[in-house]
Amino acid sequence: MSELPLLSLLIFLPLVGALIVLTIRGDDDVVARNARNVALWASMITFALSIMLWAGFETGTADFQFVEKSAWLPELNIGYHLGVDGISMLFVVLSAFLTPICILASWEAITSRVKEYMIAFLVLESLMIGVFCAL
Repeated sequence: MSELPLLSLLIFLPLVGALIVLTIRGDDDVVARNARNVALWASMITFALSIMLWAGFETGTADFQFVEKSAWLPELNIGYHLGVDGISMLFVVLSAFLTPICILASWEAITSRVKEYMIAFLVLESLMIGVFCAL
């Protein structure tokens, strides 16, 4: 399980869901229904991945865990570095838990521009998780 880039999956899965929602075409009712369903499934899978992260977290150490590091542009000292400690791991799980709840709460409340709303919510989830994982 340590070789699986869980943090990258947690960050980029909602963005993939947002891209899928972006491609939905049809009349307004079909687009709204499909956008809601895709957003809900993407957020629920993200929550399931965050539970896997929590299950694999070792509470006996204060070190960063699930660390992912790679150099993108080494000559400019630009890289990609992720990891979670005890506090940030809880915030990742909390963000992933609340997103499907918020999507369900807005199921009937949002009636216009549903597609754009769901895209914005999935991008927000991705950015929140990214903030808590960035090192």
